[in-house]
Amino acid sequence: MANILHRVGIKTSSIDEVYRALTTEKGLAGWWTSDTKGEGNQVGNTITFGFGENGSITMKVKKLEAPNFVEWAVIEGPKEWLVTTISFELKQDGDYVIVLFRNLGWAEPVEFIHHCSTKWAVFLMSLKSLIETGKGQPSPDDVKIDNWN
Repeated sequence: MANILHRVGIKTSSIDEVYRALTTEKGLAGWWTSDTKGEGNQVGNTITFGFGENGSITMKVKKLEAPNFVEWAVIEGPKEWLVTTISFELKQDGDYVIVLFRNLGWAEPVEFIHHCSTKWAVFLMSLKSLIETGKGQPSPDDVKIDNWN
């Protein structure tokens, strides 16, 4: 098994603001992809994230512990993602909300995991920007890193 792990500090005194960015259609569209459909604010809900010609990914909300934890299971998308879970653990640390990001359960460390790890970092920085400045850089306006986008 292989995993993607990231840690990002977001300068804000509002952990609730970060939680909303992870659980509402508007919040998710503000940092990951502007083509977001669905609310992530209830266990069992599904959210679909569109990435133009690269297709889409659908997540099922598995677990919510407001305002500290969000977990999704991938139910549609790239075959390598179908066995994985994605989670965001939030904790207030002074002037920062620390986001511990996990994309767990990759069957093996294929080349695609390297791409996805870098893209998750790009999107987590977009989340940071959304909260700190009011403007994220979601797909399709995100930083492109290779031919896979």
